[in-house]
Amino acid sequence: MTAPLEPWRVLDSRDAYDAEPWLKIRIETLELPDGRRVEFHQVDQQDFIIIFAETADGRALLLRQYKHGARRVSLTFPAGAVDSGEDPLDAAKRELLEETGYVSDEWIGFGDYVMQGNQRGCVAHMFQARGCRKVAEADSGDLEEMRLELLTREELVAAAANGEFAIISSLCMLTLALQPELARALGRPVG
Repeated sequence: MTAPLEPWRVLDSRDAYDAEPWLKIRIETLELPDGRRVEFHQVDQQDFIIIFAETADGRALLLRQYKHGARRVSLTFPAGAVDSGEDPLDAAKRELLEETGYVSDEWIGFGDYVMQGNQRGCVAHMFQARGCRKVAEADSGDLEEMRLELLTREELVAAAANGEFAIISSLCMLTLALQPELARALGRPVG
């Protein structure tokens, strides 16, 4: 029988750069299970939500917008930062309304996932919103110009095949939404 894997132990943590809430870099002194000590850089960014939002007729709400990190226009799902102390589901409801003008009464949580396996980065809180209905005009207040598009699942697949998704979290959300077995295994009704 193989011994269980053990976590690394944090002996010390010191700030190297702090531009909260956007970015913080820490240097941690760690002790590995075999006793070795190493320094490891940790990157902290704001956690965020991402939503696969569908109307009653099964069309997904997508945003087409320029994303500076990718240096190009991309299709994205509604998403945004979780404010300090804010519940991720509340952030998802807020962002859906701000970015699209839509609301939903039926929410499914797909889990929370670290974006960078070693440096952490941030946590993506993934949701599905069903039966979305328009109640207002979009008013995101973001720097980004965005255009709302309602796409069928077939159009989503075609857009992915054409390279219209530049952000990995959006591509992951698309993959999850289009895999019903995986969505059923991960999905939990929330709110």
